Amino acid sequence: MRLLQQLQGGLVVACEALPGEPLHGSAFMAAMAVAAARGGAQGILANGPAELAAIRAKVPLPLIGVLLREYPGSMVHVTPTLAEVAEVVDAGAQLVGIDATERWRPEGESLPDLVRKVRARYPDVPLMAEVATVREAALAQELGFDCVSSALYGFTQETAGRHLCDDDFAHLRALRAAVVRCPLVAEGAISTPAQAARTLRLGSDLVVVGSAITRPQFLTSTFAKALRAH
Repeated sequence: MRLLQQLQGGLVVACEALPGEPLHGSAFMAAMAVAAARGGAQGILANGPAELAAIRAKVPLPLIGVLLREYPGSMVHVTPTLAEVAEVVDAGAQLVGIDATERWRPEGESLPDLVRKVRARYPDVPLMAEVATVREAALAQELGFDCVSSALYGFTQETAGRHLCDDDFAHLRALRAAVVRCPLVAEGAISTPAQAARTLRLGSDLVVVGSAITRPQFLTSTFAKALRAH
């Protein structure tokens, strides 16, 4: 895919702020995306149609879209149904991230069924599988996702409390061994430039960094904790 070739070996900056956070809002996220582009980012990831549209209007970089939405009885929140896919594509997303974990999906829909629906409606839009486990990564590859991201490692019941950087990125290396037919995206709690570079050396094709760049409250907390410890 041409878009993924553009992102090969590069940095994608996740410009996301959740409701209740100081920088929540499309104007803030668009400004953050402009800053990321000026700093050398090769792509932007954003959450929600308002943020995506605002960023699309100001930044010419490849744009990855997700939409976090909760459904009763399901822990699948990242672009969980065709409705959310449609919203982010209509807002300008050029690649769509979808929760591809094995958890129960809204209304009991299966992941293969969702992929078929999305491919039928948007045959030219590449899809990124956001997974937590090696098994989920392998299944996503079999379903024909265009790339696989480690974004949900540590965010499911099975992987809770774990971090991608643990044991010198052992989980990322396991994912790389399983994902052999499409690009692998290193994403999740990557907090330093050295860690980002390390993921490329271990075989990731691109790196997504969010909190360590675009969430000042997170950055401030790391400084504050260090000073308290001293």
